[in-house]
Amino acid sequence: MTISQQDRERLRALAARQAELAHSPAMEKLRGEWERHGRFEKGARPMIRIELWTFEQDVLPPLMRCQGEDARKIERTLLANMVNHELFDDDTLVPAYYTVARRQRFTPFGLAVRRQETSGVGHHFIPYLKDLDEDFHLLGPSDFEASPQAEKDEISQLQDVFGDLLPVRTAGYSLVCCPTQDIVHIMNMEDMYLAMFDTPERFGQMMDQLTADYLKFFEMLQQRGLLQSAARDQHLCQGSYCFTDRLPDEKEGASLDELWLYMDSQETSGISPALYARQVFPYYQRVMERFGLVSYGCCEPVHAIWEPCLSKVKNLAKVSISPWCDEHYMGERLAGRDIVYLRKPTPNLLGVGSTLDEDEVRRHFSATARAARGCCLEIAQRDVYELHNTPDKVRRYVELIRQTLERDWQ
Repeated sequence: MTISQQDRERLRALAARQAELAHSPAMEKLRGEWERHGRFEKGARPMIRIELWTFEQDVLPPLMRCQGEDARKIERTLLANMVNHELFDDDTLVPAYYTVARRQRFTPFGLAVRRQETSGVGHHFIPYLKDLDEDFHLLGPSDFEASPQAEKDEISQLQDVFGDLLPVRTAGYSLVCCPTQDIVHIMNMEDMYLAMFDTPERFGQMMDQLTADYLKFFEMLQQRGLLQSAARDQHLCQGSYCFTDRLPDEKEGASLDELWLYMDSQETSGISPALYARQVFPYYQRVMERFGLVSYGCCEPVHAIWEPCLSKVKNLAKVSISPWCDEHYMGERLAGRDIVYLRKPTPNLLGVGSTLDEDEVRRHFSATARAARGCCLEIAQRDVYELHNTPDKVRRYVELIRQTLERDWQ
């Protein structure tokens, strides 16, 4: 890592600013509100987060000053830690430390994903499999590893730059397991659907093998003491946090049943609930049962699989309510329960056009507020890939959401 003196001074200034914000009275108040939300306290308000990374190209580059490549990567992370709070005023917390990512890798079936990019965000996966009977021999054991020494080396390097101003460390974390996504990365979705009907036993073998491999990977991390629990402001996928009193926080050498797990199966949205219950859910449930708490869902309409499947997950603590989900149906099922109604609004409200349709924003979130009455409500705005160079509208968007929820929720 090579950082010039000028870039070093810039990084130190940003680190000092992050530390100042992280320990400010406003952040302590916000952290307390997240804790009440995570405890499902009566009267706890809905929480709102805007996921930055999909449109950060419209926000961060004008703020960057570093020249060196290594320094710019660090600068981008430091800015991303603060920009939501400073520019958007949503409920994103400014962390009191700089997080070094875990060096862990899991390659399903030992097959490296082959991906063909387009000029935009679109892409295509080049498949290995077509007919499971003919191609099953290609499915080898999954390859996985962890490199904690690489994490320690990066921590040491960054501590030398600004560790006296802002702690540098790994953080507690949730584990992620999305088997049907892994399969779609090596097999076209249409062929996956056909395999469920034409070769159901082979498909079951594939799911069983992948599930077993994931559990071997997770057990390896547990046996090596590499798991660190998360129960506060650590990332929990899908724009959410890990806040809960039901798990220990930042416990080194944690066991699986002390951790959050995230799972989704948006790739199976096109099959019937009965087929999902037969060909997918048993394998997902096998993984879920090993963990402390589960957050489920991305873009799939979970209302279709609630009764036959998700309602049976005893440790379910968050469920995604996507734009394709029946909001009112799920609101009725989650009302009064200790399960977060994690609403994912349509990205069109924020990402289409250079100005907000304020009446439509109010209408959209009024519907959510009414549907989620009696629920523990959380808003995670995701999948906005374009702001049309108007980041100011994000702050107004958050303001409109707050006003609408204050008026129509409860």
